[in-house]
Amino acid sequence: MVDLPKKKVGIVACSGEELPEGTITRLAALKVLEQLRPADTVTICLPLFLAGGEGDRAFARFYPTIALDGCDKRCAARATEMYSSKPAASIVVTDLIAEKVLDSLGSARRLSATGLQTVEITSEQTAALVDELLGKRWSRRTGTFTETDPALRPQETVEATCACGSGIPIRKIVIDGQVVSLIALPLIFEQFLEANKTPCDDTARGLLETVKIYNSVPTEDEQAYASTLLREYAEFCAEKEPVR
Repeated sequence: MVDLPKKKVGIVACSGEELPEGTITRLAALKVLEQLRPADTVTICLPLFLAGGEGDRAFARFYPTIALDGCDKRCAARATEMYSSKPAASIVVTDLIAEKVLDSLGSARRLSATGLQTVEITSEQTAALVDELLGKRWSRRTGTFTETDPALRPQETVEATCACGSGIPIRKIVIDGQVVSLIALPLIFEQFLEANKTPCDDTARGLLETVKIYNSVPTEDEQAYASTLLREYAEFCAEKEPVR
């Protein structure tokens, strides 16, 4: 298995700007990222995510995410599920309001005291979800939890970061005329090269099985994937050969 970046939780917040609930999600996300759990979270930019940002989409496929939505339209959660995978957890501000029986939130540009209180409630619940997610083992292959991890995680002091800079490498390849982005493929190639794996049929099978750990490969396309991976790996090896 390749050496990938430390697991963190992605926070994707609603981008609605006309309602105070949208402002609340963004302020709550910012507090979690910068104050409450900066070492354990990264931000996922929803507009960039929708526009095809590869780093953000790769992160959301690879690691657990929390969607913070302002209303029951759940734009953040639905976009994450549509373009990557279903969020591991979700918070809807209007649900929090109903639970707490809060007063007016103010406007999108100027939150009331109640609105600011809702920011605190939302950020605290989000931080608690981050702890819950990192306290469990997350299967990168299935996108689900396995058994609970009892190990305590050391706290770090770091700045908030963005998923587009998460360090998860991607390589695009063409399979049957379709461009496919494969997560971790550059690292997989490096690993196989360091193990002195030569381009051959056995290597093609090994590449395919390793790629399937981090990416979804349709069963009916496995042969096409294996052939393409072998060709790409051969080119990768040729590029790495020292110039004589």
